Amino acid sequence: MDALALKGSETALVLIDLQRSVTSMETKPYPASKVIENAAKLINFAHSNGIKVFPVRVIRDAETSLRVAADNSSPFRLSSQIQGDPFAFDPSLPLRPDDQVITKRQWGAFYGTDLELSLRRRGINTIILAGIATLYGVESTARFAYEMGFNQIFAEDAMSDISEETHRISVEYVLKRIGRVRKTSEILDSSVK
Repeated sequence: MDALALKGSETALVLIDLQRSVTSMETKPYPASKVIENAAKLINFAHSNGIKVFPVRVIRDAETSLRVAADNSSPFRLSSQIQGDPFAFDPSLPLRPDDQVITKRQWGAFYGTDLELSLRRRGINTIILAGIATLYGVESTARFAYEMGFNQIFAEDAMSDISEETHRISVEYVLKRIGRVRKTSEILDSSVK
């Protein structure tokens, strides 16, 4: 695999759904705690290298949720045991006030949000992507990013899914075809100018 060389001013870190309602779920192949740990490393790396951070959260409610006919409308069973705001980002993430929060109401982070416009106005052409769940929020965002011409780097161990199989299928059969899949440590070892 080729070494990563990044231009900080043209790169963004986009983190999908690392909010309390999602990180409380059981995920595979990596537990959500490992995803959060690696995402925190990526955030610190981004902040230190002039890379913009875009934490993305999903808000689902009866009024604004998509209403499509489907056999199973949601693969997720969110915990009802969460105290406080379930849409708040995991408190372990070292987010800063100048990180640009994107709120979405469906799987992908582009449709119905200002993510693309925010990236383009900043001259960003490369996205480092991570989050939960690999097959849903991450892959949906990645497919749009690919069609929009963004270069992508996927932090494989900073994402996870509801099953090991869905994570593997997404990584092996989709993400590797539309970007570069790397471990968090490989991204942290990138040269940034």
